[in-house]
Amino acid sequence: MKLNLQEPITALGRDVYDLHLLMTIVCGVIFVAVFGVMFWSVFVHRKSAGYKAATFHESTTVEILWTIVPVFILLGMAWPATKTILAMRDTTNADITIKATGYQWKWGYDYLKGEGEGISFVSTLSTPQPQVRNEVAKGENYLLEVDNELVVPVGKKIRILTTANDVIHAWWVPALAVKQDAVPGFIRDTWFRAEKTGTYRGQCAELCGKEHGYMPIVVKIVTEEEYAAWVDGKKQAMAAAADDPNKMYLVEELTPRGEKVFAANCAACHQANGQGLPPAFPALVGSKVVLGPQDGQIDILLNGKSGTAMAAFKHLSDTELAAVITYTRNSWGNATGEVVQPSDIKVARE
Repeated sequence: MKLNLQEPITALGRDVYDLHLLMTIVCGVIFVAVFGVMFWSVFVHRKSAGYKAATFHESTTVEILWTIVPVFILLGMAWPATKTILAMRDTTNADITIKATGYQWKWGYDYLKGEGEGISFVSTLSTPQPQVRNEVAKGENYLLEVDNELVVPVGKKIRILTTANDVIHAWWVPALAVKQDAVPGFIRDTWFRAEKTGTYRGQCAELCGKEHGYMPIVVKIVTEEEYAAWVDGKKQAMAAAADDPNKMYLVEELTPRGEKVFAANCAACHQANGQGLPPAFPALVGSKVVLGPQDGQIDILLNGKSGTAMAAFKHLSDTELAAVITYTRNSWGNATGEVVQPSDIKVARE
């Protein structure tokens, strides 16, 4: 039903769903009983019907009843709720452990334990910008689609460690009954065990800045065989894409890659044509920062700029940062001819 919770695909999710129904029924019965008695009393004992106000002050029996009855109701509600909360906190004996790091505004995933150990990637909104700007019709999964899905096997206990790079985010996937804040400087955890395959979608559930609504989460549950194949393919792709830290690039090599990095990380604020959205998001065309010393632009990308919406992008690799800086310094009429090398980024980090 459109007005109900999403169908849970975990045993814990069903417990949460049942609790939701139980609490709703209990509150509904109390609402009907209390207001039913109140409105009946007001109607039957109204002045126009000849009734006069009572003169008694207290009733020990009534006071005992309205204390004891709610206590038993609360105990009856607290018992299943406490059991479910304790189960939600039991992250022991996980088959796979994944760290989810929130960034403004994307998610980074690191597989720390299990068959996929060593896999790392960033998951970014993949909804085309023309849809976001209402220039074309919305897709089926508008604002709920990403370029890199989180892939896990069915039937395995998945432990999610959450943290953040900048501000508080929250990792929330309703069908998995998972919602855990990601707090900078802290590691918190949660878990799930999916019972059927499929693709399940969620979002950041903490107001984390301008692009809060553009920070989706997509979890793909697959069979163990499919997961093993995905792990092999992902590791091969990571090995093939690994950059030589000592390589010296030409501008022709870095700008195409920089354009892709810019589209995924920068275009939402500074626009694909580099014109920005002043004054909040300055134009990069003719920018003093872009056309100024390289060190200044490198510093802003690594550390962000306090007091503005410019976030730090130190989670990108040295080559990715070198590529996007080179791209901005040689696009839209910015023709410096300069090439920023990955080694320059490495030195700046150190």
